[in-house]
Amino acid sequence: MGRCPAKSQGEKMKRKNNHKRRWMTIIVIAILLAFGTFFIIDKMNNEKTPPKEQEEEEERETATEPEPKEEEPLEPEKPSNPEEPVPEEAAEEPEFGILVENPENIDVIVNKKRHLPENYVPEDLVPLTDVPTVLSNPEVNQLRKVAYEALKDLFTAAKEEGYELHARSGYRSYYTQASLYASYVENYGKDAADKYSAKPGQSEHQTGLSMDITCEAVNFKLDTTFGDTEEGKWVAENAHRYGFIIRYPKGKEEITGYAYEPWHIRYLGVDLAEKVYESGLTLEEYFQ
Repeated sequence: MGRCPAKSQGEKMKRKNNHKRRWMTIIVIAILLAFGTFFIIDKMNNEKTPPKEQEEEEERETATEPEPKEEEPLEPEKPSNPEEPVPEEAAEEPEFGILVENPENIDVIVNKKRHLPENYVPEDLVPLTDVPTVLSNPEVNQLRKVAYEALKDLFTAAKEEGYELHARSGYRSYYTQASLYASYVENYGKDAADKYSAKPGQSEHQTGLSMDITCEAVNFKLDTTFGDTEEGKWVAENAHRYGFIIRYPKGKEEITGYAYEPWHIRYLGVDLAEKVYESGLTLEEYFQ
């Protein structure tokens, strides 16, 4: 009779301990499930959202695509004389100008009156692997080989005298130019587009003989103030020694059809470039 209460008390304690263990087990399982759920959700979010570095890289790549507003705002299309005596024989004259027959000639003249064939692509384009460039677009980082070799010499000479030049935009295809011109018209209107940009086929950039250059002083942009920088002054005074001319000089807008572009240099070869430079004439006037 005296043992019964002790046994009853022991069973109560045992049941109470079992009850506690069950609750502890439930709590532990709930915690594990919560952590597991949080881990899975976090992993899914990480997979959907690219890391910040990747986003920034994508933004940089997007930002470096050619934009008509600043990279090629002023293009080579000048309203010069329809007939140029030298380089090419212009055989046919479409309703909007003369079609250049020999676009591969080094002294080819391209402007609003003399346009290149839609399918013309220079056969000797090479990448600008040995000069500083601004844009990541591989198309504009090309020139014809002879012009590229001269550009390297020009940049090297400038650097030796303390001037760091950068290549911003070289070769552009007919179709790239068409896109740029259309974008310029959309953003600024046709009158501004015709003054600062070239219609497809009327851009010297399609020849692979022209390069837009810039420097740190103008934040690597294309700006008329480049002509006032030490780098711009040096280029204007020395480009002809390496076969280049400033294609669209100040005060010649009525002749070239385009605003002043101190950054746009055109390769002609040393002999012809020096003659044009010494004459003080535009390319249109020189061949008139």
